[in-house]
Amino acid sequence: MTGQNSPPPAATPTRELPLLHLLELSIYWFGISIIWGGLDGVIIPHRLEQAYPDDFGLRFAIISAAAVIMAIVVQPTVGMISDYTITRWGRRKPFIVIGALLDVVFLVGVASSQDFLVLLVFMVLLQFSSNFAQGPFQGYVPDLVPAKQVGLASGLMGLMLVLGRIAGVGIGTLGILTDNLWIATVALGVVEVATMVVLVRSVHEGTAAPARPGTWWQIARSAWGADVLRERNVLWLLLVRLLFLGAIASTSLGLSYFGRTHGLDGDAASSTLFIGTVIVGVATAAAAVPGGRLSDRFGRKPMIYLACGVAALGMAGVALAPSPAWAVAAYVPFGLGAGIFLSVDWALMTDVIPKETTGRYMGILNAGTAAAGPVYLIVAGVTLDAFSRIELGLGPRAAMMVAAAFLLLAAAALTRVDPARRELEAELVPA
Repeated sequence: MTGQNSPPPAATPTRELPLLHLLELSIYWFGISIIWGGLDGVIIPHRLEQAYPDDFGLRFAIISAAAVIMAIVVQPTVGMISDYTITRWGRRKPFIVIGALLDVVFLVGVASSQDFLVLLVFMVLLQFSSNFAQGPFQGYVPDLVPAKQVGLASGLMGLMLVLGRIAGVGIGTLGILTDNLWIATVALGVVEVATMVVLVRSVHEGTAAPARPGTWWQIARSAWGADVLRERNVLWLLLVRLLFLGAIASTSLGLSYFGRTHGLDGDAASSTLFIGTVIVGVATAAAAVPGGRLSDRFGRKPMIYLACGVAALGMAGVALAPSPAWAVAAYVPFGLGAGIFLSVDWALMTDVIPKETTGRYMGILNAGTAAAGPVYLIVAGVTLDAFSRIELGLGPRAAMMVAAAFLLLAAAALTRVDPARRELEAELVPA
């Protein structure tokens, strides 16, 4: 991953990378995950529950719906533009730096907002800046990592995602317990910028890029060109990721679950959720790297089927748990399944996408990542409100069963994905 030895951007990478470089390549996932782990996992649910208890689910769904639109539009478009960008820093870095710095600005806005509409506006802006950086960033693995190391790189990515989420929930929980959510919210951005600096200083992607096939406007429009519809593997895998990663977002409703369903007060619910998140994180981290390596041996799809089954069993256990202790215990299989999935699905994505414009297709697939939580929260939030009108504690249980259903549907969608590795083909960019 040194500048003089970087593969040309349209070439299939073959040079094996040291473990340190793979870690440096993955570190920014920690920064991305810490923001959304802290906000979606603790801070935003807590603020909405305190200010709008009667329609908490609906307001959370509104924020989530706006995030879906922003993720779908920004990630593939900016990722596609980065495929053809030429700067002395390389193709991806300028977008990553700008996006990370804007994240801090918009996090200050989120922390300072006192009105729901203002909060919504800053959350949408934060989604824009986060996806502005993430779209180009996720082109690095197919750009730089050889096929035999994709499983390991995917496992490290999964590990960073989990560790970032744990750290984000921890910072958010500390903010609640100390009654200082402003500092906790801004701290998420500070950590993200630190990981961005490590990435930018350590990864040398080269300065070459494919010849630009048209104007920047044409390139931006082509990100969602009709040729995407011919990539059936990409579309089915997008659905798989949206459903599975949506189920992982069920922890965002943990405060409501432990409070309404099990009758814990605010501090107790926050502490219990943090314990549950740590348990999920430890289980996920334990499964992440081994899952990626095992997928090299047994195949990507069998490992993802296993992940869907184990995680669905755990989430059903959470939904039906008679006590907080049982719920926390059920998070163990849920975390193991999540760890396997997070490590393997990235490797499967890298295998099946066209290699000519990796930023574009990784952006499309990772629109599923950014949209997954919001899509789940839209469905689960409305479900939570509806069942809570029948019985207050029943609403969060129903929302957790929605997550279990998402996991089973993900396994069904996976049957349509061809796992054969896609190598470099003649470049074709729609006008």
